[in-house]
Amino acid sequence: MTLPLIAIIMGLILLTWSADRFVFGASTFAHGVGVSPLIIGLTIVAFGTSAPEIVVSVLASLQGNPGLAVGNAIGSNIANIGLVLGAAAVIAPLAIGRGMVRRELPILLLVSFGVLLLLIDGELRRLEGFALLAGLVAFTIWMALSARRAQKTVGEDTPEVVRGMVETIPDSNRLGPAIAWLVFGLLLLLASSQALVWGAVEVAEQLGVSDLVIGLTIVAVGTSLPELATSVVAAFRREAGLAIGNVVGSNLFNLLAVLAVPALIAPLTIDADVLARDYPVMLALTAALFLIAVGRRGQILRWQGALLLVAFASYLVYLGITATV
Repeated sequence: MTLPLIAIIMGLILLTWSADRFVFGASTFAHGVGVSPLIIGLTIVAFGTSAPEIVVSVLASLQGNPGLAVGNAIGSNIANIGLVLGAAAVIAPLAIGRGMVRRELPILLLVSFGVLLLLIDGELRRLEGFALLAGLVAFTIWMALSARRAQKTVGEDTPEVVRGMVETIPDSNRLGPAIAWLVFGLLLLLASSQALVWGAVEVAEQLGVSDLVIGLTIVAVGTSLPELATSVVAAFRREAGLAIGNVVGSNLFNLLAVLAVPALIAPLTIDADVLARDYPVMLALTAALFLIAVGRRGQILRWQGALLLVAFASYLVYLGITATV
């Protein structure tokens, strides 16, 4: 058990760091050759920040562990709302902008129900994976158009999801170091993902639980740590929009990319527990976030953040009690 646990811990640490270096290298390279910050944010930064989840899910699917791939995507969404937003709101109430209520949150809710319709037959096929990626492309184009319109129209706010992506772009445009970090980050990303997948599968076998459960817990929480750090810092700085935009953007990419990419390689089998237990929890948390946003106060108060944390902890306890192979 010791070696697999070390592989998981080191895999998560190196996965987070390598993804950051990969995004830095790719963003700096694109900036150096003249690509606009908006395009860099909506493509390189957006996909790069979801790279850990995507690579882990692809490797898990290739190695015959579809439960780990599915659990990673759905568990990350649960952790993002229950743990990340819950912790950030406890630090400081998170005001939800009107643009987020009108645009991104309804889209997240709609996508969540749409993905459920694709999963309900117990399998996510290649054609459905293409459909999810098409939805991701459409969402990216819509964000780009919304951001450009916001720059030209007085009083129209830039989508928080876009602002969070653009503000993480480095100022440097030195191509040599950028290419080096791009290549090194990508190689380390692959190696650390492989270590994480191997450790997770070994721990699952030795504990007698399914790889789905490991994906929903250890892997999902681990790959959500960057969002947790970003949102907590944003809460301390009273930048609620960035905290919420970070989570909503991540959740959309988890559903439209992290689930879709492995399905293009091989159809994903959806465990019955996902539809009966885990996906309903994800939907309930997403709906709760939407209802809080449209409420009279339009913000996540500290007591509501505490409830989100309690809900997340209760879910983990329930998994620990009921999860067996």
